This record gives sequence, structure tokens and C-alpha cells, in this order.
Amino acid sequence: MTNAHAPRPGFSDRIKYRTIDLVVIVMVGVAFGVAFAGYAQLYNLTAPLTSVFPPLEGLLTGFWCLPALVAMLIVRRPGAAFGAEIIAACLEALLGSHFGVGAVISGLLQGAGFEIAFALSGWASTSAAVVIGGSLLSTFFEWLYEIVAYFPSWSATYKAMLLVFFWISALTLLAALGRAIVAALAKAGALNQFSVSRDFTVSAAPRGSSRIDA
Repeated sequence: MTNAHAPRPGFSDRIKYRTIDLVVIVMVGVAFGVAFAGYAQLYNLTAPLTSVFPPLEGLLTGFWCLPALVAMLIVRRPGAAFGAEIIAACLEALLGSHFGVGAVISGLLQGAGFEIAFALSGWASTSAAVVIGGSLLSTFFEWLYEIVAYFPSWSATYKAMLLVFFWISALTLLAALGRAIVAALAKAGALNQFSVSRDFTVSAAPRGSSRIDA
């Protein structure tokens, strides 16, 4: 049993998976997979607006990358972002999303951005810089895929503006919202078995409470 003042785990400990890590990745993936099935309908609702200027569609992109960020912030181990995104994407596809198999490809690319960003930090940091870097990378990879798979005939201007809107979404719907979700879970005490609860501390843990450092 450890407490809030226990030393931070070493590198080898940080990359070892525990059962609870796998459970969290699955739970995050399932929760967002269900949310994705409904979120996809926003594209139909916003069609009148995006038909005027199609790149505006990029403002919705950040939400699709949230499973990768939330899972990686909590579990902070290699593969966490990939796992949550793939589970969410597969469930979304099974629930009838009009994106179909493309959702799975997007999930891999969106997860890759956070895998790279957190790997560069040694999976030890939940700083704004790491989160923002991962968010920008994740949406950049998705942008590359979409301009090839979905919008190859767009003009260079439209493609560039799509990236601008992707990155606006990355900083708002993704980076800011993702950190807010994890901070709220930490504040509620739902993440006491993870060291991220210390990184997002808003109040001291009760004396004698247990915490397994992740």
C-alpha cells in the first residue's frame, strides 16, 4: 500500500501493464465507441453549414481523437492510445457508422499521434506541451489520410484550411476537453489507482487512502 508521497515509479514500472490498465483502456474505448455512433450524426446536422465552406467540417475532428488522449493520460503506457482508439472505432463501425472501415484506419492514425508524443516524454509526463503536441500530431495524421482518401480533388487552399480547422479542433475539442475530462475524474477520486491523479491534483488525498502508482 502506498500513499500520495510515494516515489514515482521507474521507467520499467511505467511500461508494465496491469490488469486495471487493460480494463481502463477497454472502458474508455467502449464509452467513446458508443458516443462516436451518435456524434457521427453531427455531420448530417452541420451539412448546411459545411456545404457553404466544406473545410469547416474539420472543426468536428478533435472529438474523434479523445479516446487516445484520455486513455494515454490515465494509463500512460505504450499502446494505450492505439488500444482505446481501435476499440472505439471498431464499436462505432459495428453500430452502423457511415464511416465504416475508414473509422478503423482513422483510429490507428489518431492513436499514433499520442503514442509518439508520450513516447518522447518517456510516458512520464501529462504536461500541456505533451498533450498539445500529441493533439496536433494526431489530427495532422488524420488530415493526411482524409485529403488522400476523402478529398483528393480539393484545391490546395481547401486542404490547407482543413488542416487549420483540424488544429483549432485539436486545441479545443481534443487537448482542452481531454485534460478537463481526466482532471474531473481525478477530482472525483476515480483515478486514485493511477499516478495521473497526482498530476491533476485539485485536493489532497485523504490520509491513509491507497494508491497504486501507474
